[in-house]
Amino acid sequence: MSKAPDEPKVSGFNDLLAVAYQIEIDAVERYNVLADQMETHNNPELVTVFRDLARAEGIHGEEIRRLAGDFDVVNHALKIARFRRSESPEEAELDSAHYLMTPWHALQLSLAGEKRALAYFTSIVETAKDPKVKAMAAELVEEEAEHVNLVNRLLRRYPRPTDSWADDLDPPVSPE
Repeated sequence: MSKAPDEPKVSGFNDLLAVAYQIEIDAVERYNVLADQMETHNNPELVTVFRDLARAEGIHGEEIRRLAGDFDVVNHALKIARFRRSESPEEAELDSAHYLMTPWHALQLSLAGEKRALAYFTSIVETAKDPKVKAMAAELVEEEAEHVNLVNRLLRRYPRPTDSWADDLDPPVSPE
């Protein structure tokens, strides 16, 4: 898999840590946005699911910060870890969100993001020349694969909704 031209360039170990950190933080921010939206639409079950997902991604981000040691991964991420034309791989896609979505839908969004992150780090393993970058990217691949498996296990708790899941008998009305 080749990297898209809008992805940050990973030239060394610190770049990889910065990009990995930013991917996690972008996911946290997106899950919190979705949780806020579900709060607005009085979908408390989804608020909990999205806050839990945000918390898990935040933990991963903090693990990367600890791994970076004295290196300021946060500031380096701000400088280099921007996905210019597309969203960060792990961010849930907002256009797939719906105010009547269920936990099954939320976990599908999460699964898609985890799979994109897995593919992203796999591409780094396949293209990295630096053995240290390749080894760290391989660790990130393993972690993302674990996340994919975790989300798949969580999905077993929630049945796939019927085709009428989005039918709203009392749709929101514009205050105009």
